[in-house]
Amino acid sequence: MTTAAPGKRSTLNARVEKIFDHASDTRSLFLSLTSGKHLRFAPGQFISITIPLGDETRSRPYSIASSPEDRGPFEICFNRVKGGRGVEWLFERRVGDTLDFSGPFGAFTLAPEPDSEEGFIAEGTAIAPIRPMLKQAVAASPSATVHLIYAAPDREHILYAAELDALARTAPNFSYETVIVPADKIYDRLFEMAQARWITADADRTRHFYICGVGKGVIRLRDLLRGAGYERRAVRYEQW
Repeated sequence: MTTAAPGKRSTLNARVEKIFDHASDTRSLFLSLTSGKHLRFAPGQFISITIPLGDETRSRPYSIASSPEDRGPFEICFNRVKGGRGVEWLFERRVGDTLDFSGPFGAFTLAPEPDSEEGFIAEGTAIAPIRPMLKQAVAASPSATVHLIYAAPDREHILYAAELDALARTAPNFSYETVIVPADKIYDRLFEMAQARWITADADRTRHFYICGVGKGVIRLRDLLRGAGYERRAVRYEQW
């Protein structure tokens, strides 16, 4: 995950209030500060969770999947990865357990130009930081078009599908499309779709983009859009 330089890393403590399994390998934890306070953050930011593993202690970033306006627990969403000891520790947490973290951190946030069209690209659990950003973008300017392209290897891993459907029905300026494609072909397909929709279709280069995903495919998408004439600062990304 690319980050901005963090501020003071004071440690906070949170309690697991709820667990929700999106799929057999994908889970959300709903956390509340044990201090009783509400965590202040901007859509798109992340926290760094302290993970004690016996032989070492690690710190791992997890994007906040909920919106700042949501009162009550905040949400992080993650999936199992092969050899991922840190994420396995998170899967072992139960309701009532506590964990330490620092943050929030990160500059992957909406640009203050809500009147321009905004394009979002995500795959799998990388929808986590984009989910609250979409809500913010739609609410900020009802006249600005907001479109999401969201990919996953199967329908089960299109997260928050019912919520996205509801947003598309109630917000005239929001639309989204999903693509189901084998994991090793996801970025090839996202590349093709972004090129067709935002480059080949017209000469408009005033849009703003937000890309989140895993690996070099994120950089490939970034370079595609910037290379097509979009301003460098108009293409923001979070690479995991």
